[in-house]
Amino acid sequence: MLQTFAALAEPNRFRIVELLRSGARSVNEIGARLDLNQPQVSKHLRVLKQAGLVDVEPRAQQRVYELRAKPLRQLNDWLDRYRKVWDARFEALDELLVELETTKEKSDGRRRR
Repeated sequence: MLQTFAALAEPNRFRIVELLRSGARSVNEIGARLDLNQPQVSKHLRVLKQAGLVDVEPRAQQRVYELRAKPLRQLNDWLDRYRKVWDARFEALDELLVELETTKEKSDGRRRR
């Protein structure tokens, strides 16, 4: 998973992954869509492939890249553990805010009498 984070930490590689969400694309198409030259795209795709984030399929003179689901699912599973912690903390915060508001309303009501 560290390779996944390291690969996605570079902004252009992240942009490539975002572009590949909509389907497989050739190196030239990726370059054109993201305004990157072919050597840059190839370098970034090599890193993404080494991290296991993309697969490549040769088609005639082109190489077509597509996302691999497994590392992204692993990342999602890892993040899900933290989502549960955050959700529990936000629920506790919501309860505290309701309690503080109720206490404030009671206090304001006593002062007006």
